[in-house]
Amino acid sequence: MIVSMSSKKKQPSFRSQVLAEALEHQDMAAVAFALRNDRVIVPLLKAGQRDKPTDTGEVWTYRQPESGRLALLLFSDAANKPAALPPTVGLQDGVWLHTFLRTHGSEIETVFFDIAGPHPMQATPDELLRVLAL
Repeated sequence: MIVSMSSKKKQPSFRSQVLAEALEHQDMAAVAFALRNDRVIVPLLKAGQRDKPTDTGEVWTYRQPESGRLALLLFSDAANKPAALPPTVGLQDGVWLHTFLRTHGSEIETVFFDIAGPHPMQATPDELLRVLAL
């Protein structure tokens, strides 16, 4: 599901309580469980086309100025996404994340969960691929 957070219409609540609790405990096994069994909020550059329900738009990544490497920012709640990021978000699961990291992981240096809080956590793409192995 894709939604622009700037839309005037009332939007569904994009939150994963399971992921939020895992991040609160800083427990990678619990994060993996949450990703396999619930959802994660992903910032997008643009919304997917309405006639293509599997199109998730382009995932927004952050290029780190010091290294030039990419960071993937994921959130347990759309409310935790800093306003400076693109307003459109996607709601994805662990299968999607595993596929995305298998495809783009070599370009991504790190993955941040809830980077602006309340309980930020960081992992490498390889670490996430290991815990998400199906």
